[in-house]
Amino acid sequence: MNIALLGYGKMGKEIEKIALQRGHTIVLKVNKLNANTYTLEELKQADVAIEFSTPHTVLNNIKNCFEAKVPVVIGTTGWYDSFIEIEKKCQLKNGTFFHATNFSLGVNIFMKVNSYLAELMNKYTSYNVEMEEIHHIHKLDKPSGTAITLANQVIAKLDRKTNWSITSKDENTLFIEDKREGEVPGTHIIKYKSEVDDIEIMHKAHNRSGFALGAVIAAEFLKGKNGIFTMTDLM
Repeated sequence: MNIALLGYGKMGKEIEKIALQRGHTIVLKVNKLNANTYTLEELKQADVAIEFSTPHTVLNNIKNCFEAKVPVVIGTTGWYDSFIEIEKKCQLKNGTFFHATNFSLGVNIFMKVNSYLAELMNKYTSYNVEMEEIHHIHKLDKPSGTAITLANQVIAKLDRKTNWSITSKDENTLFIEDKREGEVPGTHIIKYKSEVDDIEIMHKAHNRSGFALGAVIAAEFLKGKNGIFTMTDLM
């Protein structure tokens, strides 16, 4: 496939490496130097685009893909407040996009474990649950999109938690401690604590390769498809 990389930072370069290893061709690379100047004609050279830019540029990149009739895999987070707008735009333009807060296969397995554990813990009210997420200092959104997904999974299964927050620790709120340290690719920890013991589950990424591989596999998955897809469809 011909792939456009909308976002050519560290993740974009890792995606490029894996895409080339899998026999694909990179026909467009968009970074901060050409983010506002690349053309739809350049974008139309691609069979699919992979979007890992910033929360400030992602919406424009998605809309450009719809205009160019190019399916897009969206790895950027921090834009989900505009999801309904993008969904409507996709339907209007008969577009195709694949969205996920995390493309790592390991993280998506972890999410299934998280949901099941929250369901089990629902009746054990002596346990309070909190979350910790750690990412590199360059990450712009806080908390991470993955942390938000994990938190929403817990809230859906645990009656005693109705919302999440990075500031409040009241009894109905799932507190998320968000840390930014060095070049950490991503660590997420769910903690259930009681007076007698603690239960924790953790996913710790060692590098960006798992995220990049998942994004390329998602791009391959989109070939010949139309509509809106997630990791649930892929897995």
